[in-house]
Amino acid sequence: MTPSDTALGPIARAGVGGTARPNVSFEFSPPKTPEAEESLWEAIRRLEPLNPSFVSVTYGAGGSTRDRTHRTVLRMMKETTLRPAAHLTCVEASREDVDEVIRDYWAAGIRHIVALRGDPPGQIGGAYTPRADGYRNATELTAGIQAIAPFEVSVGLYPHIHPESPSIEHDIDVLKAKIDAGATRAITQFFFDIDGFLRFMDRVRKAGVTIPISPGIMPVTNYKGLKRMAGPIGISLPGWLANLFDGLDKDPETRRLIAGSVATELCARLAEEGFADFHFYTLNRADLTYAICRVLGVREPTPEPKEAAA
Repeated sequence: MTPSDTALGPIARAGVGGTARPNVSFEFSPPKTPEAEESLWEAIRRLEPLNPSFVSVTYGAGGSTRDRTHRTVLRMMKETTLRPAAHLTCVEASREDVDEVIRDYWAAGIRHIVALRGDPPGQIGGAYTPRADGYRNATELTAGIQAIAPFEVSVGLYPHIHPESPSIEHDIDVLKAKIDAGATRAITQFFFDIDGFLRFMDRVRKAGVTIPISPGIMPVTNYKGLKRMAGPIGISLPGWLANLFDGLDKDPETRRLIAGSVATELCARLAEEGFADFHFYTLNRADLTYAICRVLGVREPTPEPKEAAA
């Protein structure tokens, strides 16, 4: 890197190149309407050529999207080259019901599950009460999945103290218990405090956790919606982020540009810190995620030139 390069910011430095292509994964949600389904599949087709490590499909609070999640995952299996991972939660279902879903996924060719405790129906961040006949938490769910078939299992991780946890040490112990139960990867909630995340990751690695951990990236254009999402799950939003979006309620194009800039700088900085796995919460849109991936060096293969006719 030349002296002039070092004066650049992380996004421009990423454009200099010379680093390995990171692994990326994308999260989608099952659509509720025909229009939403069309938008979802436009996003899927746009991002598919980037060859993600996997794509995940969410499971609504209380398992409310179970059937739609299943249909979306199966369609991905049939119509794309993607490697889908189905979300699965413990809430509002017996062990027998959850085990049936696990067996159905294996029979359908799904080999990756994102195992989460989940939130009560309609109460994201609300108090959770396990069913007496169900899995109590993601650790038990992970063990149950692995008892049925050798899935790859991703689990969730808060990049700070979980809202229901007494300490970071407790969170790390819970993560290690999930790994002992068979978890092979962790995906973090979204965050904007890079320095706080790096300090957290130092503690996780020093505790002996070696599985891949993908930072969760949320390129959100609607700050008010982000605030509603972050509050119940205990994620603090920095003042500088609120200032960037201040006064832009009726200016979606400027909000989109700012959201892209913030998320891209976050990823570029993390890449400089050595992170090589990124999980994007796409909100079923492709534009910002596609742009960020390009900065990170994740691009579509260059088409082979066609030979001229003799």
